[in-house]
Amino acid sequence: TAVISYDYLTSLRSVPYGSEEYLALRSKVHLRSARRLCELCCANRGTFIKVGQHLGALDYLLPEEYTSTLKVLHSQAPQSSMQEVRQVIREDLGKEIHDLFMSFDDTPLGAASLAQVHKAVLHDGRTVAVKVQHPKVQAQSSKDILLMEVLVLAVKQLFPDFEFMWLVDEAKKNLPLELDFLNEGRNAEKVAQMLKHFDFLKVPQIYWELSTKRVLLMEFVDGGQVNDRDYMERNKIDVNEISRHLGKMYSEMIFVNGFVHCDPHPGNVLVRKHPGTGKAEIILLDHGLYQVLTEEFRLDYCHLWQSLIWTDMKRVEEYSQRLGAGDLYPLFACMLTARSWDSVNRGISQAPVTATEDAEIRNNAANYLPQISQLLNHVPRQMLLIFKTNDLLRGIEAALGTRASASSFLNMSRCCIRALAEHKKKNTCSFFRRTQISFGEAFSLWQISLHELMLRVKGLKLPSWAMALLCWLFPAPH
Repeated sequence: TAVISYDYLTSLRSVPYGSEEYLALRSKVHLRSARRLCELCCANRGTFIKVGQHLGALDYLLPEEYTSTLKVLHSQAPQSSMQEVRQVIREDLGKEIHDLFMSFDDTPLGAASLAQVHKAVLHDGRTVAVKVQHPKVQAQSSKDILLMEVLVLAVKQLFPDFEFMWLVDEAKKNLPLELDFLNEGRNAEKVAQMLKHFDFLKVPQIYWELSTKRVLLMEFVDGGQVNDRDYMERNKIDVNEISRHLGKMYSEMIFVNGFVHCDPHPGNVLVRKHPGTGKAEIILLDHGLYQVLTEEFRLDYCHLWQSLIWTDMKRVEEYSQRLGAGDLYPLFACMLTARSWDSVNRGISQAPVTATEDAEIRNNAANYLPQISQLLNHVPRQMLLIFKTNDLLRGIEAALGTRASASSFLNMSRCCIRALAEHKKKNTCSFFRRTQISFGEAFSLWQISLHELMLRVKGLKLPSWAMALLCWLFPAPH
């Protein structure tokens, strides 16, 4: 950080602010700094790569030089050698690779912070993906957490306003879960069952007979990364449809089920056309990190998002404070929506994000760092992974150019209505009251569908079409 800050300040000191020379030079400094960060992550591996992956997905917040450079960490992190891969498989499965597989690709399909994935074929002809944990990652992760704890305590001494011990607490809790591939397999099966009504979602099947804590065998499914617009254009996949599907899937996880996949960086979310139906499909990978929301938190979060979508500022304040934001509720609302406070007040579903607003958010993020630190230290711990998940999803939307569409907000509102109605029905014994709640739920969902229809009609510019049709039917005389 010191080297990057020094480079930035000294390189731009004598150049007129805002000039073409300034902008060109600033881009070069950003690129140098991003490469330094990427080299740092690759040298230290493990937890550092996970942080780099998160930064690489923040397209809406960080300069493009950083995100484009750090994106390689989504699937091209440093690899383990084949000797190390054979060692892990031998230790965990008790056999050599050639005894278990008819063929095994030496070059991994992708390498991430904790493991890498190889394509292989079993002796019965099934094509599989073999996820193998990096051999030194267990010991390295505990050292990373210790180092992080020391650095956070040092920062606390130097800058009392910054409180980051929550970061260490979360790492201590989550890393052991991510390092247990059997836990990942159970999560994969749970979410596949939970979201089986979504025909656009594919969760690879787990093959338990050859899976251990460090080796996970699953069905091989191919696809392009969810932020790869070129891949989607080549394969005639509708970008807006993928964005809507992603919004539906995560709204269902967060608001209805309270069981949330918290690592949706582009390397973990693939897209393809289903080989049988030809329909667009989302492939969800890496199920090591999930957040289980308590019912109280989930319902308060439902109320908060409904209030944000329908611009009920009194309830935005009430439910933000219930979620630990206190007097910082305006900042809390801005962090959740990735919108300015002015846009939140006008209605986040009323106007799309503009380049001016994006620039305002980027510029203000650094200015409010002490308040952000204070807020993150006071909100419930469940909120921290939700923030991370929101950041990663916003990064995907920014890459696809589909951020903050009215359709995504309406889908969120549908899930909130269903979740709140289900809670009310569960807590009443009266058949009449349950029927009343069901009718109220159906009416609210009908209102949303009507509102969505009106937005579509408005988008079609029907008056212009009607005028063009009249001109064609009754052409004016020469």
